[in-house]
Amino acid sequence: QVQLVEAGGGLVQTGDSLRLSCAASGPTFSNYLIMGYFRQAPGKEREFVAAVSRNSYTYYADSVKDRFTISRDNAKNTVYLQMNSLKPEDTAVYTCAVGSGISPTEVGNYKYWGQGTQVTVSS
Repeated sequence: QVQLVEAGGGLVQTGDSLRLSCAASGPTFSNYLIMGYFRQAPGKEREFVAAVSRNSYTYYADSVKDRFTISRDNAKNTVYLQMNSLKPEDTAVYTCAVGSGISPTEVGNYKYWGQGTQVTVSS
């Protein structure tokens, strides 16, 4: 079992920044190589945002590349998503997850999910 506790999120204006964090714990966490973030806006499907491997190799969706940075502190079992230059279209519930390293951008790759945190960007 793996538990994920998320923090961050909130209401910001266009162009602002936010940082999300996700702390993992549990006896089997070391079995999972990838920590990632997905987001889901109202009426839309969940979509991949970013992921980071244990050795800090990163993956990004095209829509957030150059604006978002994902990083990982292995000593703290924590992943961070720094979001800069936020846009209204970034508004969504952001959820972190852990999974294997086979398909980091695919929902099915992830086994454990956090509770999600709301990010709202006003225009």
